Amino acid sequence: MTQRGSCLCGAIRYSVDGPLRPVIACHCSQCRKSSGHHVAATSARREHVTILGDPTWYASSETARRGFCPTCGSNLFWDGPGANLSIFAGTLDGPTGLAIAGHIFCADKGDYYEIPEGLRRVDGEDPALTTMVR
Repeated sequence: MTQRGSCLCGAIRYSVDGPLRPVIACHCSQCRKSSGHHVAATSARREHVTILGDPTWYASSETARRGFCPTCGSNLFWDGPGANLSIFAGTLDGPTGLAIAGHIFCADKGDYYEIPEGLRRVDGEDPALTTMVR
């Protein structure tokens, strides 16, 4: 099944022809600063993602970059080491069938919200959560 998504203005569109990882909420300070809140992202194998348009890439660290639309500013991708490209779940079109599977970098969360109980919560990085693609 192909999933499609885009930025707010439609200048950047993408499709994913493969499975998506369950959504992970990241509460790290970089995600909070770049989005204004925590980030909810899925991911897919890089070879399954086709991007139409030319996102702007910002090197947010020595090992990762963030892709966004240069026209409307929509945050779309997080691109770090490994075989997967992270995709901001809110940019997917239509029903996805995805659900949040856990929360990472909980130690960095903002003080103005609470993380609900019931899902895996990790203070920092968790490769077991962030690399799983079914």
